Amino acid sequence: MDKKVIFAVAGAGKTTHLVNSLDLKRRFLLVTYTDNNHAILRRKIIEHFGYFPSNVTLYSYFTFLHAFCYKPLFLMQMRTKGINYENPPAWTQKLPRTDNRFYVDNRRRVYYNRIAKLLETNGAIGDVRRRLEKYFDAIYIDEIQDIGGHDFNLLIAICRCNIELRFVGDFYQHTFDTSRDGQTNRRLHDDYTKYKKRLEEAGLEVDATSLARSHRCTEAVCSFIRKHLSIEIYSQSRNSAEVVFLSKQEEADRIYTCRRTVKLFYQENRRYSCYSDNWGNSKGIDDYHDICVVLNGTTYKAYKSDLLNALKPQTRNKLYVACSRARGNLYLLPEQMLKKYKSAREGH
Repeated sequence: MDKKVIFAVAGAGKTTHLVNSLDLKRRFLLVTYTDNNHAILRRKIIEHFGYFPSNVTLYSYFTFLHAFCYKPLFLMQMRTKGINYENPPAWTQKLPRTDNRFYVDNRRRVYYNRIAKLLETNGAIGDVRRRLEKYFDAIYIDEIQDIGGHDFNLLIAICRCNIELRFVGDFYQHTFDTSRDGQTNRRLHDDYTKYKKRLEEAGLEVDATSLARSHRCTEAVCSFIRKHLSIEIYSQSRNSAEVVFLSKQEEADRIYTCRRTVKLFYQENRRYSCYSDNWGNSKGIDDYHDICVVLNGTTYKAYKSDLLNALKPQTRNKLYVACSRARGNLYLLPEQMLKKYKSAREGH
């Protein structure tokens, strides 16, 4: 049975690869984490077939975990009423893992980051595998790099299913975790080699070459990412573009008011009345052309010192996500130059 994980670079076409691998004969389950990618997958599936086929099931990760894995097995027994997406109180860490209060809050909601652990503790992983084998012939998981905590342990257990498995992701686009809980897999994404080994030990073939070139980013942008972030990405795009650092106030004012160029902030983009988003939240978005990455104080200082590759991994990864949204030019701008536009509160 074909079981593989494909590591892709930004803009290499991993979503397109998954969609092109679908057919109308087999039963497919597609799972992805972010809302952006869920919407993109749905749109591309409809574009590919002209409609959304009945043999394809598309889930966001927590819909899959709660509706497919948990509810059929434990809803009647646990009598829960939805998901609590807040982190559990610290005192629950002291509870035995057989105590339902470890998994369920006082409003009967199951903690999002412990659903997979609940399945494991109650010996239900085999039942989940059997359900997957019963209803699907192939499981495709997008954004595998964002699966963390107990969810990663569930992913490894799913690898024992006797059906086709295909996982895709970009290790360096790890900006969010599906969940975190104590020390469980807390250092999972610290080292690419160790991460890859965990997947190989689960029986997955690792493919790091099929999606190794970006169709989106130009060589100028790829070269910037390689040089400053130490992430190996190369271009397959024939477009020409440039990377420009904006140092004059009039340049900053012009780019700020430009409605065609998105401004990507580290955070708090809603405090600026312009066409904008945040670095991490832009992941999965594929329809920008020119972009402006706004460097906050920490990243601007690192840029000036040629130390962007020494940023904390999560910050570096978010910056990589932001820079790799560009199909055209990449502009860099210190956030300090936009200070006069920043409002005291979001949306004002």
